[in-house]
Amino acid sequence: MAIPDYQTIMVPLLNFLADGQEHSLREAIDSLAKYFKLTDEEQRELLPSGQQPIFDNRVGWARTYMKKALLLESTKRGYFKITERGLQVLAENPSSINVKFLEQFEEFRNFRAFKKERADDSTDKEIELTHTPEESLEDSYQTLRNNLVNELLQQIQSSPPSLFEKIVVELLVAMGYGGSRRDAGEAIGKRGDEGIDGIIKEDKLGLDIIYIQAKRWESTVGRPEIQKFAGALQGQRARKGIFITTSNFSKDALEYTSRIDTKIVLIDGKQLAENMIDHNIGVTPLAKYQIKRIDSDYFTEE
Repeated sequence: MAIPDYQTIMVPLLNFLADGQEHSLREAIDSLAKYFKLTDEEQRELLPSGQQPIFDNRVGWARTYMKKALLLESTKRGYFKITERGLQVLAENPSSINVKFLEQFEEFRNFRAFKKERADDSTDKEIELTHTPEESLEDSYQTLRNNLVNELLQQIQSSPPSLFEKIVVELLVAMGYGGSRRDAGEAIGKRGDEGIDGIIKEDKLGLDIIYIQAKRWESTVGRPEIQKFAGALQGQRARKGIFITTSNFSKDALEYTSRIDTKIVLIDGKQLAENMIDHNIGVTPLAKYQIKRIDSDYFTEE
């Protein structure tokens, strides 16, 4: 089944704690994963940041929200248990527990009052019902990032070929190839049709070289183009190559590179823009947000 949202997790989590004993979050996560019949793959699925499994995050927020409503309480570092109020709620045998249900408790309403007021928009309300705060933040970040990817590709397509050459050189150097920018610029100096062709050092010592082909195309790059590139590599006795395009690659092209002995890395327009963002090529930071959590060790008596 699909990974349940954090509100769907609340009743099963409360039932798991019905024995009145203290349990760790890890115990709760493992038990609920079995309850929801999640596959190993679903349990390992990460938030877009790659910092935490989605299911672990949602169980954690189900716990947090019910703690704010005093249905649960912390007992010691990393452990919690059900409260008398939680047992009373369970005795009512609720079919579901969600944010609206928890708002009957003053403590939870006070907690919610600290949250920034949201616009009265049905889409926002739907997101809030299914997304944890981290997921909402990461969704917003991904939307901004996707928009930036599209803007970068539009800028590259409308720029002169010489700027495309500069972008490729600076990006490869930023990624650790080519030694210095001057070395890379000299190596990638042969112009083709709205693109560049050349070689670049794989590492700063130049222990191996990589053959580069870059095409500022709008149409899909098919298998014939990749075969020509593979042939060029063989002619140069090169073992490795990178083919960069501002468009995309056909399925046949992708399958072809997976079957040949020569190592060819294909970088499409989206990946090109993503790498530019990650290495600050053609973009500049606008704002930075840090997500912090309580340092439990700080509050533990020695």
